[in-house]
Amino acid sequence: MMSRIALSDAVAAALAEGRPVVALESTIISHGLPRPRNLAAARHFESLLLGSGVTPATIAVIDGVARVGLNDAQLARIAEDPGVTKVSVRDLAPAMTQRASGATTVAATALLAHRAGIRVFSTGGLGGVHRGAAQSFDESADLVALAGLPITVVSAGTKSILDVPATLERMETLSITVLGYRTSRYPGFYLADSGLGMDWRVETPAEVVEVMVAQDALDLRRAILVANPLPGEKQLDPALHDRVLADALGRAEAEGVTGKDTTPFLLAYFREHTGGASLEVNVELAANNIVLGGQIAREWARRGAPDAPAGAGDRD
Repeated sequence: MMSRIALSDAVAAALAEGRPVVALESTIISHGLPRPRNLAAARHFESLLLGSGVTPATIAVIDGVARVGLNDAQLARIAEDPGVTKVSVRDLAPAMTQRASGATTVAATALLAHRAGIRVFSTGGLGGVHRGAAQSFDESADLVALAGLPITVVSAGTKSILDVPATLERMETLSITVLGYRTSRYPGFYLADSGLGMDWRVETPAEVVEVMVAQDALDLRRAILVANPLPGEKQLDPALHDRVLADALGRAEAEGVTGKDTTPFLLAYFREHTGGASLEVNVELAANNIVLGGQIAREWARRGAPDAPAGAGDRD
């Protein structure tokens, strides 16, 4: 029977030897960034980790196999093949049995990273409660996944196109720990400050690891979200952001865009109507989170914290 989860040689070796590994999602490559910028960005993201002694584990489903760690050809396929779909947790089993190829969302990436034994995961922005969810019940599976997985996720907060206050409330209900990295203000993805506060703040990767260790000691099988804002001078202009967001939401409603098509539609609208500025901010914030994720993973490995369980996955 064909293996359903395969670790690349580099990821398998790093985990076996206790070296730092950071998981990376692939939806940002396939659906979050335009071609050909997406492939260049994906290679850049991995190089940031490699240059600091951390093994990148970009995750995707390719021809029915969930791959934890991609080679360059596989990375290019996710970036360039228009047939690559978005795969969340609910889609994993059908995609595997039908030998499909898909880019993993935050939820699916977190699940597969955990199954492989990877503790740290860097992404751009987190999914959450959609605007109007009181009527549509539209809420990202990211939140449900993180409520049941002991993984540390570094992100620039929740995508600002979503209902950020409602998302924070849901994370509280789901007991997802939220740590502000050198800030007490919850970041707003394109913006450094969403206007909302946080209860807990940390200043160093070592402090994040202390929380991870304490959470393990309590056997709390919940994610830790490290909210990592961009520096203010690198954020999208707030006035431009607010104007384009209002226009984008109106256009999405007028065109009947719903469900999983909403986020790609709104991000594309932002790119077009900010003259590409939002694209640069998106790449910048993702890179910023990857650098911090690498620092946390190195500290986690330095302390000898166990990552990969026995039989975590098949070596590629």
